[in-house]
Amino acid sequence: MTTIAEQRTATFFGWRVVAGAFVLAVFGWGIGFYGPPVFLQTIRTTRDWPLGLVSTAVTAHFLIGALAAANLPAIHRRLGIALVTKVGAVFVALGIFGWATATAPWQLLCATVLSGLGWAAMSAAAINAIVSPWFVRERPAALSMAYNGGSIGGVVFSPLWVAAIGALGFPAAAATIGAIAVVTLWCLADLLFTRAPEQMGLPPDGDAGAPAVLKAPDALPPAGRSLWHDPTFITLCAGMMFGLFAQIGLIAHLFSLLAPALGAQSAGWAMGGATALAIGGRTAVGWLMPDGADRRLVACASYAIQIAGSLAFVMAGGTHAPLLLAGVLLFATGIGNATSLPPLIAQSEFAKNDVARVVALIVGISQAGYAFAPAAFGLIRELAPAGSGSTAIFVVAAALQGLAIGAFLAGRGRYRRV
Repeated sequence: MTTIAEQRTATFFGWRVVAGAFVLAVFGWGIGFYGPPVFLQTIRTTRDWPLGLVSTAVTAHFLIGALAAANLPAIHRRLGIALVTKVGAVFVALGIFGWATATAPWQLLCATVLSGLGWAAMSAAAINAIVSPWFVRERPAALSMAYNGGSIGGVVFSPLWVAAIGALGFPAAAATIGAIAVVTLWCLADLLFTRAPEQMGLPPDGDAGAPAVLKAPDALPPAGRSLWHDPTFITLCAGMMFGLFAQIGLIAHLFSLLAPALGAQSAGWAMGGATALAIGGRTAVGWLMPDGADRRLVACASYAIQIAGSLAFVMAGGTHAPLLLAGVLLFATGIGNATSLPPLIAQSEFAKNDVARVVALIVGISQAGYAFAPAAFGLIRELAPAGSGSTAIFVVAAALQGLAIGAFLAGRGRYRRV
């Protein structure tokens, strides 16, 4: 027989919210994160515009999204999560249609404003704001499940965009996918995101009898404006930014680095396998991380595994297929954790009223940084001596991940437990 507490947890409304956040992440990452690289290539071939111009539009999309994400808690407080989600869906649909129909560069840049704002309403900060009120003890598992929607979005939407644009043309594909996103997310917002656990008389995790695991957030006073002078915040932000800059920069070039040795088809399978490993790694950490674990050390361990992957890439020399595959295995295992662990660290280190603001800021700042990562890694490849471009970016990725570990370690000390 199951206990009353087990029955309540099994039917806890918060898990429905997690499912809704998962779907939101599928559309958010599928359109707002994985879409722009496909749009870039399509616009280049159909408009004959300079690569620099279109690349600037992609960067502008991410920078606008970063600015909006950093201010998302204030926007949520003013308008509510459900309305912001609906407006974000409309904005991103209009934005991608603008990308598809732009006939002049200024129109493309205007479209990036809408698409960037819409992407912010579906970003990691938004997912955290939706899920966190429902969970304390089980937040790692809940967030890992919700964030996995972003990885699924890449699996589904990357080939979907290519197929839809090829079959329907860019404008019709953008209009169709945008309309589906608006209808789906509008319904989700009405059904799930209009509710809060307090309104339903539900405690976090659906179990009022469960003991509190983390005492630090409740024991600490709100950071207020001192946040920007708080080493805990600065090191958390730096760790996330360094890690994601390395990750996004390397992933942007990884297919082209694997293809010469593995072949295009095998390289494609390797990239697909990397996504599956990212989901597996994030899920394992979310469900298996002990309640008393120091989450900064967990993040450091994840980055250490990725450094091992980067070093395997270096040793492969661009030609040794088994080492290249070993690099993919090690590097990909930590991809998902780079997004999901920093919000969990914030939960354990900041007062409850500060967590949403901290997460929004670290997500926004990290996104502003990684917007330049693909271009920076491309420049490194071009400037490196002949034949050493791939080695150079793997070494840089490992160094940045080392800086991320250093930042996380430097911020330890405020983490107190019951």
